[in-house]
Amino acid sequence: MRLSALIVGLCVAASAALPALAQNESVIKERQQLMKNNAKAARTASEIIKGSQPFDAAVAAGVFQTLNDDAKKFATLFPEDSKTGAKTEASPAIWEKPAEFKAANDKFIADTQAAIDAKPADLDSFKAAFTKVAANCQGCHQQFRQR
Repeated sequence: MRLSALIVGLCVAASAALPALAQNESVIKERQQLMKNNAKAARTASEIIKGSQPFDAAVAAGVFQTLNDDAKKFATLFPEDSKTGAKTEASPAIWEKPAEFKAANDKFIADTQAAIDAKPADLDSFKAAFTKVAANCQGCHQQFRQR
């Protein structure tokens, strides 16, 4: 009888703990979609820089606007319940070093905004602005992304 009561008690306690262990897969998928948007924008920038796509000031502005818009949303997409699940590549460092993560994202926002404000009108000015913006990607991925 005591054993049955103990088992029932443990089951009830375990089921109460399950919601705390559940992972927020929707927010993980949202941030993964933003990263896909960023990758598409970066591919467009790369094609422009390599010359496989002609420079177009409107397209160039769109690249920076996409990156900026996504960065403004991105930092809000790391609640405690999104550390694992949905094949996330988010590093634990995001939650261990939140100030550094915020600073990296804020720098990306500032650099993409500066690129927008500069309104690159030719390939050389676009290339210079994109090089500065892209440096943020590598730095953040090294510290805050795991594979």
